[in-house]
Amino acid sequence: MTYTIPRYPAHLIDFVSARGRRVTIRPMLPQDFGLQREFFRSLSAAGRYSRFMAAFSELPDGVAARLDKFDYTSHVALLAEVVEDRSEMMVGEARYVMDEHDPAACEFAIAVADSWQGYGIGRALLAQLEREAAASGIRRMFADTLYDNKAMRGLAVSSGYAVTANAKDARLVRLQRQVSASTASSVQPVAAQMPMRNSLS
Repeated sequence: MTYTIPRYPAHLIDFVSARGRRVTIRPMLPQDFGLQREFFRSLSAAGRYSRFMAAFSELPDGVAARLDKFDYTSHVALLAEVVEDRSEMMVGEARYVMDEHDPAACEFAIAVADSWQGYGIGRALLAQLEREAAASGIRRMFADTLYDNKAMRGLAVSSGYAVTANAKDARLVRLQRQVSASTASSVQPVAAQMPMRNSLS
């Protein structure tokens, strides 16, 4: 298959090792629609709720259409995948969308398949998002996540994000961090370092 997309950011392609497997992190393509659907189905009910804050059993067409509108200017989307029986299998996704009221801010979201959590995939995806956001002039990244989502809160805290209560919804917390041009140079691709609102939709 030939992948084509305007301004495809090939510099965001990276590789990490997880569960003894090589995991490819790369920008999404329009041809990845089927992978996105299968990834959603692979999530547990709790995982789907944490990501979308809604009890979907199948990815709704409207949500899928919004997820597919990445342009690598205002909407950046990454996936993590492994090769299983000669086929691509998506095991994680991350994206940010520029705030329509503040182009110096963006909302981000990350999801990792249940059986692939705890292996550094979420951290690698977040590092790539931060690097691209900072290089693109974004200065603040934020997300709203469920307070009960300990994995996401843990990732955020260990990555330097402040965690504050959501005044409008006691179930949620706000994750927020300032990024800068220095972030773009200091946050290197994970592969180079080697010898993860969750409601965004």
